Amino acid sequence: MKILLINDYGIPQGGAEIQMFRLRQLLREKGHDARILTSSVLDGNLRNGADYQCLGTVSSFRTLLQTFNPWAYFKLKNVLREFRPDIVHVKIFLTQLSPTILPLLKDIPSLYHVAWYRPVCPTGTKFLPDGNICTVSAGISCYRNRCVPMRDWVPLMIQMRLFKQWRSVFNMILANSESVRDTLLLNGIDGVEVLHYGIPGRPTSPSLLENPTVVYAGRLVREKGVDILLRAFAKTTEQLPSAKLLIAGDGPESEKLKHLISDLDLYSNVTFHGHLSHSELENVLSRAWVQVVPSVWAEPFGITVVEAMMRGTAVVASDSGGPREIIENGKSGFLVPPGDVDALAEKLLLLLSDRNLSETLGRAGRNISESRFSEELFLGKLLDIYERLLVRAA
Repeated sequence: MKILLINDYGIPQGGAEIQMFRLRQLLREKGHDARILTSSVLDGNLRNGADYQCLGTVSSFRTLLQTFNPWAYFKLKNVLREFRPDIVHVKIFLTQLSPTILPLLKDIPSLYHVAWYRPVCPTGTKFLPDGNICTVSAGISCYRNRCVPMRDWVPLMIQMRLFKQWRSVFNMILANSESVRDTLLLNGIDGVEVLHYGIPGRPTSPSLLENPTVVYAGRLVREKGVDILLRAFAKTTEQLPSAKLLIAGDGPESEKLKHLISDLDLYSNVTFHGHLSHSELENVLSRAWVQVVPSVWAEPFGITVVEAMMRGTAVVASDSGGPREIIENGKSGFLVPPGDVDALAEKLLLLLSDRNLSETLGRAGRNISESRFSEELFLGKLLDIYERLLVRAA
């Protein structure tokens, strides 16, 4: 089977991109000819690993390109003619490639695997500047709520209209969680099936020998709620002064968070590691008694939650979005209300004060993740979907 995977970015940095490259590898190992088309956008020293690339940009022209990218259109047209894929599997395409590519798919079995809220929200987060979850449909409210400036609002609304006009080219739309499916349904996109990502197995973390340690791994952006974690951790150290917090990641909130650490007098307890290589990150994660996902938006899936469970690490996460579907509260981890500092502090203190409880939840999480989120399970379901699309098209 010849499969073309389409995504905005071809650098293995975000969860969707890492998943895409892993999927190409898994498909090739099964004997399929899988190739990737992305934009040419780069980030730092990371190499673009796509088989095909078209022009992309992060300049001030990016919003216009998101609406109409002729380079993406003509590149895809050439790839379809030369490669002649049996299946086109689209992941993220609305931040670089644009809806311009969709008319080219009308005669080819294709599916759209939605990884976040971007098809129905111009920011992709459904998260308002005031810190609340957005519950209204995209439109003039996106400008009135200061989610996007007027110069971007017009082209983004055109983009969303073009997507609505052409989304019927997809023979199937998949969501990576019930949360994403429900959000799509509330915004008029029905008939969506759920296919959770598959996560490769991880070595079990070593026994918990160090000081009680909390780890956060992810981007330092407002919706990730790292400020909530810091405030909760400050309460935890009042009763457990030996506790440590390791933060792995970088982002626009970095300096603000460092100031907050100073204000909370946590310098001796918190370590910022910044962006880490894969091996460096694994070393940090192996020290965790508990890994925290304190997001204040509804995480579309929660790859870091499953990865922590695969390692056998206890998890505390916000009770919303994908993590709500992954964690069995009190069995494989704990769920707390988003933004609730006291509730998060309570669970952190409970786990950091009881090594046996942390290890018990970690073992249960590993068993659950291996049975529900393995790569083998994911790939089997996906190949079945590909076959269904081919049968429909025959």
